[in-house]
Amino acid sequence: MTTVLAEGALPARLHTLENALGDPFDTGNRLGFRAVLAADECGEMFEDGEAALHDYGLGAEFVPAAFGGRLTRLDHLVEIMRCVYRRDPCLGLGYGASSFIAGVNLWAAGSDEQCREAARLLLSGRRIAVAYHELAHGNDMARTEFSALPGPAGLVLNGRKEVISNVRRAEAVVVFARTSPRPGSRSHSQVYVDKSRLPAGRMSYLPRFRTTGMRGVQLGGIEFRDCPLPVDAVLGAPGRGLETALRSFQVTRTTLVSMFTGVVDTALRTTLHHVQGRRLYGRTAADLPHVRSVLTGAFSDLLAADCFATVGTRALHLLPAETAIHAQAVKFFVSKALMDIMNRLSSVLGAHFYVREGTAAVFQKLLRDIQPAGFGHAARAACQVSLLPQLPLLARRSWSADTAAPAGLFRSGGDLPPLDIRRLAISAGGRESLSTSLRAGLAAMPDGSGPAHTALRARGEHFVGELGRLAEECIALSPSDLSVAADSRVYDLTTRYVHVLVAAACFETWRHACAGGDAFLSDPAWAAAALHRLRAPLGAPRPALPDALEEALWHELLHRHDRSLGLGLVPRPPVGTG
Repeated sequence: MTTVLAEGALPARLHTLENALGDPFDTGNRLGFRAVLAADECGEMFEDGEAALHDYGLGAEFVPAAFGGRLTRLDHLVEIMRCVYRRDPCLGLGYGASSFIAGVNLWAAGSDEQCREAARLLLSGRRIAVAYHELAHGNDMARTEFSALPGPAGLVLNGRKEVISNVRRAEAVVVFARTSPRPGSRSHSQVYVDKSRLPAGRMSYLPRFRTTGMRGVQLGGIEFRDCPLPVDAVLGAPGRGLETALRSFQVTRTTLVSMFTGVVDTALRTTLHHVQGRRLYGRTAADLPHVRSVLTGAFSDLLAADCFATVGTRALHLLPAETAIHAQAVKFFVSKALMDIMNRLSSVLGAHFYVREGTAAVFQKLLRDIQPAGFGHAARAACQVSLLPQLPLLARRSWSADTAAPAGLFRSGGDLPPLDIRRLAISAGGRESLSTSLRAGLAAMPDGSGPAHTALRARGEHFVGELGRLAEECIALSPSDLSVAADSRVYDLTTRYVHVLVAAACFETWRHACAGGDAFLSDPAWAAAALHRLRAPLGAPRPALPDALEEALWHELLHRHDRSLGLGLVPRPPVGTG
């Protein structure tokens, strides 16, 4: 297994950003981890880092090319943001991702004038916040109390929103509000609020929320009191706010959690560096079988998570009718996989994982900063609740079919059609082709030999059988089994289904790479390892890899570490260089 740089999968401007930010491990780099940790200790955003991102023009990454920005492909946006998250997750979320979330809602429903105004703000390095949540109601958006009801000269805003990134620092806010007192899903809209145009005294800020992780991110709240707003501030048709949010969530839940893989890249690199320099029992810690097993398992799980996130991101372009399923599954699986990796790496570091000085000092910050991957924007449990009632319909309409997803879904770096958020379906209607691609892929599996190839076929056959078993169990579910009060056995069905999706993504990515000549992706070892660990019984620790698979992944991990290559599915350029 030999890594080569898959340049076609990477935006060329990634080199520019890498060069601007430099090697984060270099103690002489004013944008490196030493400065990042100093800002973290103060609980503030890293100012020099923000200045560097402003000079690069990061805001343009969130603006579609039609409005003068650089956003044409979501997979390229993810790669750019991973570069930032790899250095400081607070910069990734606090400087970038919060504006991206707001922007997606605008591009999904805003008028040309609203989109152009938002684009001008982002292209000039300014910010837009998004205000969904009210602490009293959490993710239950239908119970939103914040109102934008008709008034004498348009709309009148009343109420408060809490836990908003950058609400004080943003020039505009996208607010989810009740625009009709009637019950039902058509009683809410999203409104675009330009703070510079509000009358004095009608808007105030709530105190900042201090957090354990993401310490620098400015989380606050906002309150409006009889604040007038023009009726044309509504995004799209009145009453369509929930539909806009559901489409936007498909984009943001998929891409944001994918950006967090950059955090784990740095954590795994930091841990490997530490154990290579630590001597125990007359040899380095990296030579101990248990340490090697944990690190190769973490590497395998990172590859699987990255692969699934990449397939889910490409699906937003290629399969807009199915991504209501994919987005929930990606958020549910990838966030848990990343947090589990971090916890296992902390066990390897031992007491060093919480030390705030020295070569491994950044790890404790990353361990705190990774936590919002599981609950930010939508909790994993909320994704599971959304998936559960869809399983019987999927079992009846899709899982027994021989339908295969398009080959382009699995060709990382391949061409993509333009993204049109408005084409994303609110419901998949029981149609989903990723899981059934595994059956078709096995039938077309290239000939091969060796333990990795044999293991991959066997694991693939297991997951094809698992989909059949799931179909039988899900068809037999009663309506009472599909409620939020369902017992844990029923909810386990969603986890098993998501594992089939991940297995299909890894297997098919490997199979299609065989024809493309990618030396790493076409090696069956990484995919066989991913499926081997996915097969663990629910609730059980993921099994160690067979010796042949562990040896192959261990050498690949060392190869990339020694050359400062990215540790995800697509090896990124050397850290801090172009």
